[in-house]
Amino acid sequence: MTETIINLETVNPLEFFGVNNGKLDLLKKKFPLLKILSRGTQIKLSGAPEQIENAKEKIELLVQYLERNGHVSENYFEQILGGDDAETVDNFIERNPNDVLVFGPNGKSVRARTANQKRMVTASEKNDIMFAIGPAGTGKTYTAVALAVRALKNKMCKKIILTRPAVEAGESLGFLPGDLKEKIDPYLRPLYDALDDMIPQDKLGYYMQTRVIEIAPLAYMRGRTLDNAFILLDEAQNATELQLKMFLTRIGANAKAIITGDLTQVDLPRNQRSGLDKAVRILKNIDGIAHIELDEEDVVRHRLVKAIIRAYDKDKERDSH
Repeated sequence: MTETIINLETVNPLEFFGVNNGKLDLLKKKFPLLKILSRGTQIKLSGAPEQIENAKEKIELLVQYLERNGHVSENYFEQILGGDDAETVDNFIERNPNDVLVFGPNGKSVRARTANQKRMVTASEKNDIMFAIGPAGTGKTYTAVALAVRALKNKMCKKIILTRPAVEAGESLGFLPGDLKEKIDPYLRPLYDALDDMIPQDKLGYYMQTRVIEIAPLAYMRGRTLDNAFILLDEAQNATELQLKMFLTRIGANAKAIITGDLTQVDLPRNQRSGLDKAVRILKNIDGIAHIELDEEDVVRHRLVKAIIRAYDKDKERDSH
């Protein structure tokens, strides 16, 4: 058995260990064969040399991240621990300023955080239509909105159109009071939330008023031709085959479109089929249309979301056998 002591003098130990040692517990779970003890600004590792070396590499990455950012969430802490290749490590440590998609209010930088989100950025730059498919929490909508905002700020498009099918998620909302906008806004709230992170309130209000940025239900796209626009269809798994075909044929000159969805969360009535699966299948080999699949490794929400997705996937596998 080997012992090694690592000093954390260059970072705040509380930030590294977490409240009630929450982050230290994540480190112990990652390396269950090691005895890991903390004391002041030091970590003591005891165990097999190979295990100690692996743990040291992860700890050094975490220290580098803290030195650059001053804080690391439990979610990022766990993702850095789980990054076993250079590309994953690059997402967190060797960040290039050119990776920033947009700077939001108060100088907040918005960038692709994971390998597949970076692939979304590259694919969108090289293709006019992109499908981004993956489970909840993988950042597909957020990244797509950031790409649209970047295109607008860089004058690569004249307007942004964000749309979603107005489908209830397994519950009846009944009669909603208010005008038409007030009735449909709850369905479109996630798009507003993303925009709030990227554009100052006064400027966003101006863009919405002048229809430079338009947020509308999918049904409102019928009959339109969308030129010089960056168009995002979110929650596309809740679009029927006809609706999805209608949307795809709205795309006009000098326009880009991103279609995001999660094929495991279809909220359509039982007698209606989702059009997303068919669209992905029949459009797979068309030049200019990209397909990016995100998975649990791209989850950027609470660290438990990844475990929840994994549990549902396992349960689905059992049901299929």
